[in-house]
Amino acid sequence: MALDRARHSTAPGTKFDDAIARGAEWVEGLQSKDGGWGAFDADNSYYYLNNIPFADHGALLDPPTDDVSGRCLGMFAQLGVKSDDPRLARAIEFLRRSQLGDGSWFGRWGVNYVYGTALVLRGLEAIGMDLHEPCIQQGAEWLRMVQNPDGGWGETCGSYDDPSTRGVGPSTSSQTAWAILGLLAANDTRSDSVARGIAYLLRTQKKDGSWDEPYFTGTGFPRVFYLMYHLYRQYFPLLAFTTYAKIMAASGSD
Repeated sequence: MALDRARHSTAPGTKFDDAIARGAEWVEGLQSKDGGWGAFDADNSYYYLNNIPFADHGALLDPPTDDVSGRCLGMFAQLGVKSDDPRLARAIEFLRRSQLGDGSWFGRWGVNYVYGTALVLRGLEAIGMDLHEPCIQQGAEWLRMVQNPDGGWGETCGSYDDPSTRGVGPSTSSQTAWAILGLLAANDTRSDSVARGIAYLLRTQKKDGSWDEPYFTGTGFPRVFYLMYHLYRQYFPLLAFTTYAKIMAASGSD
């Protein structure tokens, strides 16, 4: 995706084209039969293998996940693939099936349902799905429902153990940014949720321009160990700010 952006800033037919085509072909080849994508493999969904004694933390597999599938949709959309393409149609159906009853989607590689929901909404928006579709509006409504009173969003690693706690936890800069990006992808520019989220990020930014984030928001093995990606707290808020500013400017709002 970065190479594609670089390609558009240079002369056509540059050295980027071959690398982009090879990468896109590789991702296409990793689409599973059910329409989704895992992180490393295709059709790696033989869950019984997790029961063998040396299974790696009960996470021996790499099944298709909502968050990765949303990101792959975004990549193909950026490369100009249309939503009626059979590959994307299968992915959309995968995400329709995997959406939970409350409107959220699971996040395998980031904590957790706030992450998954935001990435799916961004992927569906990127491919041009009608933003009035129930799955999109239900996902956005779930994000609004779990917003904290301070205007931010947060979710603890405990949501992997107890799904009833999804979307519940102290506000963090990375998770707040994810939620804002998800809502903006669903065309939520009228409710006060996004404005309150932006205000939270502005209020909690330190004088040196950074944010503190004492909680782990990256996932290694769900229910086993988690990761603190130290730049999550910095670059996701910047992405939320720039996305918000572009949308507000395009709509003529201050």
